[in-house]
Order: sequence, then structure tokens, then C-alpha cells
Amino acid sequence: MSTLEIKDLHVSVATEDGDKEILKGVTLTIKDGETHAIMGPNGSGKSTLAYSIAGHPKYTVTGGSVTLDGEDVLAMSVDERARAGLFLAMQYPVEVPGVSVSNFLRTAKTAVDGEAPKLRTWVKDVNSTLERLDLDASFSQRSVNEGFSGGEKKRHEIAQLELLDPKVAVLDETDSGLDIDALKIVSEGVNRFREQEGKGVLLITHYTRILRYITPDYVHVFVNGRIAEEGGPDLADQLEAEGYDKYVKAGV
Repeated sequence: MSTLEIKDLHVSVATEDGDKEILKGVTLTIKDGETHAIMGPNGSGKSTLAYSIAGHPKYTVTGGSVTLDGEDVLAMSVDERARAGLFLAMQYPVEVPGVSVSNFLRTAKTAVDGEAPKLRTWVKDVNSTLERLDLDASFSQRSVNEGFSGGEKKRHEIAQLELLDPKVAVLDETDSGLDIDALKIVSEGVNRFREQEGKGVLLITHYTRILRYITPDYVHVFVNGRIAEEGGPDLADQLEAEGYDKYVKAGV
């Protein structure tokens, strides 16, 4: 069992004009086996939520709590959060010149597990994962995200997800910049992960297209740093038809 519980979370970011509150009291619980989709317009605070959970130093938590299986996530360092079972797939994965995908993945696995994987087994696991994501084995020798297409970057993120095997995956606009073929491959990877026992997914997206391949249990409308409405998969279809306008105008 794994449960990520966010209670009344308030988060600010420093600006030239002083601290600006981005999250204004977010409460959300992701239980074992659940997939939650967060949808909302640009600037509503969706990515701020993802990065705050992961521990990005740019964001300051001013109130509320985040726990994973009862443990205080906010008291953990970034690497401790990863070891506890949190995973973040970034909207804009960064380049790491000079570090091969193979070395990056093995170093990350070693850090998360506390011991290095056996090399022969690990190479087999990496190659199998890359094959499932339609990536050639030679991909593992390229520098991380350097010269990668948008689809390759996102498929590499899903390779990390599969190999690191966290409890809860926070996926920040994993569908951005993907063509239809890459979207299907990435979605299949997410579905493989969430079909395992004890996994939770928080999927952040603007659009419903990825939800045609990954069916959420719950959909949350995010506007102005708060959850404006919650529902099931049908809510995503409603948003596709009507947009976010009524929530924005309501000044939630």
C-alpha cells in the first residue's frame, strides 16, 4: 500500500516584487492503485504542485503538509524523497552533456536502492525497457537528453520510471511535444507502471488527448492555485467541450 497525502498546501515563489503565492490551499490524496489527472489553464499552478512535491528549491512551502505513507515528505531532501518512492517526470527534461543514459540510469538506480544493481542483469533490464519504448539499444550510450527529440526525451523519462520503480509517479505534462506515435508509446509505459500493485499516478496535463490512452480514476480542475472541481473521467470530456473559461471567470 502507498498513499501520497497533500493537505492544505500553500506554496510561494520569490519575485522582484516580493513573494508571490502560487498554491493557495491544495488538498489531494492519491491512494494505492489510483490515477489522478490534474487539468487546468497555463499559469494555474499545476507544475508548481509537481515541483513542490519533488522538493525544487525555487518553491517555498508556507503552509500545509505532504506525506507519503505517513512520512513527512517536506522534511526530506530531494534524494530522500526519491528513495522514499517519489518520482517526477519533468515537462522540460534537462540536458546532461557527457553523462551517458546508461551511466545516468545505473547511478540513479544505485542511489534509490542503496546498492548497485548487478551489471549483467541491469544491462538486460535496460535494453528490454528501451525496446518496449521503441528506443534502440545504442540510445543508452548517448548523453542524457543532448540532441534528443521531444519524443525521445519523454520516452527516456518513462524508461526511468520503469527502471527506478517508485511508489508514486508525478508526471508533469508528459504529453507535451509528442506526436501521436510517441504519445501512444509513452502512455503504454505509464499504463504498465500503474497496473503494478501498490502504484499511484498524478498526471498533470492541459489536454484530454493523453487521457484517451491513460484512463484516470479522478480528474481535478486546477485554477488559480486551487482545485476548483473534482470528478471522474467524464469531467475531462466536459473540459474538452467547454474549456476552463467558466472556472477562470468564477475567480475560484
